[in-house]
Amino acid sequence: MVFTTSKIIQSFQTSIFSELAEHKKVKLAKGEPILDLSIGSPDLPPPNFIVDALVSNVQDPKQYGYTLSGTKAFHEAVLSFYTKHYGVIFDPENEIVQVAGSQDGLVHLPMAFADQGDVILVPDPGYTAYDAGIKMAKAISYPMPLSKENDYLPDIESIPVEVAKKAKMMILNFPGNPVPALATKEFFQDVVAFAKRYNIIVVHDFAYSELVFDGNKPISFLEVEGALDVGVEFNSLSKSFNMAGCRIGYLIGNRQVIRVLAKLKSNLDYGIFAPIQNAAVAALLDGDDFLKENSKLYETRRDVLVDGLQAIGWNIARPSATMFCWAEIPRGYTTSTQFAIDLMDKAGVVVTPGNAFGENGEGYVRMALVQSEETLREAVSRIKHSGIFK
Repeated sequence: MVFTTSKIIQSFQTSIFSELAEHKKVKLAKGEPILDLSIGSPDLPPPNFIVDALVSNVQDPKQYGYTLSGTKAFHEAVLSFYTKHYGVIFDPENEIVQVAGSQDGLVHLPMAFADQGDVILVPDPGYTAYDAGIKMAKAISYPMPLSKENDYLPDIESIPVEVAKKAKMMILNFPGNPVPALATKEFFQDVVAFAKRYNIIVVHDFAYSELVFDGNKPISFLEVEGALDVGVEFNSLSKSFNMAGCRIGYLIGNRQVIRVLAKLKSNLDYGIFAPIQNAAVAALLDGDDFLKENSKLYETRRDVLVDGLQAIGWNIARPSATMFCWAEIPRGYTTSTQFAIDLMDKAGVVVTPGNAFGENGEGYVRMALVQSEETLREAVSRIKHSGIFK
């Protein structure tokens, strides 16, 4: 039998990822050693105090019922974390909704506000989940190019007026994936003014908020005056506390947006397992020392990879945040995919072509720092001896 898939499923673009996965599979089948720098998930477990909290709560037989939504303790822990780290105060009863990892909310939120044909402004290059959510809502994405010349900040004033008037939502991501750029408060102030001018919901993906280097401080969108009038911010414990598999995150901000997403989610799930929520509470309230250590770990890994590659002639930029490097492909290559395949063939190193994240990602590759220093040094050595850089 042959079953016909929906038009939405058919619209999902997986060709670049599929091509690389198949190429990698062939290499592994031949027994060729592969170092994978394409995966964007933490390679280390959560700290012991979070694991201990999870274990103790799992052993409580009273915690196996439906939670339906975020617990009061979880909401108040998020409030405490945001107040302490960003000076942001919100109503823990009406201005927060729990999500199963920020991707859950990012994919579902467009369906709560956009109808077929509505416009959603997205960063290009940007995280692939944004496009998935827009397609599920049958909306139209309008790319906001992130260019080196503009410090990888979208030029919102270049958006045509007729597009802005149709836009329901603007998605931003700083520090970003795949582009590890930081926003400025001035930029966010301009975004607030733009959103008020055109009645646009601003959605800030802040999943990498705690992985910031060189003494820099990340900026929450909600720190900016007027942000609560127009926007919301997603965050997650996946990257900050190495809790990716726990699938726990949250959306805070404008109460109308929060209320609508909460209504949608009440029809989709029955909440997150209580022991995971309680472990998250421990992380948010007692995790400051770990956050500093974890950020320093990624900063050291960044230096190992960037210094090593620069030494062999690949002059890649040193990222200020996240677990990624965003690197221009060498001269002589016409496409990101061509270079990524050549790197796999000649060096046994897997990276993600930038065009997998949007048209404006062409000419770049993304490399993840979710490997040990030893593995990153080995990757540099392999690239050095591959003959790609002479």
